[in-house]
Amino acid sequence: MLIPLTLAAVVGYLLGALPFGWLIARKFGVNIFEHGSKNPGATNVKRVLGGMFGKKGKRAGDLAFALDVLKGATAAGWPLFLCGTYSWQMQITGLIFALIGHSFSCWTRFKGGKGVATSAGGLVVLLPIATLLAAFAWIITFYASRYVSLASIVAAFVLPAAAWVLGAPTAFSILATVLGVFVILRHRPNIQRLLAGTENKFVKKVAE
Repeated sequence: MLIPLTLAAVVGYLLGALPFGWLIARKFGVNIFEHGSKNPGATNVKRVLGGMFGKKGKRAGDLAFALDVLKGATAAGWPLFLCGTYSWQMQITGLIFALIGHSFSCWTRFKGGKGVATSAGGLVVLLPIATLLAAFAWIITFYASRYVSLASIVAAFVLPAAAWVLGAPTAFSILATVLGVFVILRHRPNIQRLLAGTENKFVKKVAE
């Protein structure tokens, strides 16, 4: 069992560590660690590049989000193709280490994003219904408040609650709880800014 889990951990970390947001911003000549919230996650990439390059920059941020989701889904999904005894343990291990890799990438001096998109990608594979409910909570909160961080925090609460209520496998429900707590902890600076009223909003521009 040790070898399959080690393999899942290594593959998961290397997938998660791929710094798509940083690479995409770099294509635009921008060091994302020096702009906005100085976070290489898709939200900051979209905000910064969108402000600098308009729709083209926003599409780049959407691409960063999609790629971050994909690496989480891949880390959690590929063990299924082995059809082995330890596939579900490998799925959990792969997703956890993908999240660690995303948040502490070896390619960017162990700096990274908050892990929302990467977590969502993996959880779509493991807990599709609970993740769908969390996504609805994210959408409702975002459009009501225009705060991406608040929407992510609410979704991080809804996800494990939905997993437990819906009777998902215990191991997956525990994973959802751990990931939810991790995402919330990674949002501590955002929580402080929300309480202080200084958090950045995504405000839709009105055409003149």
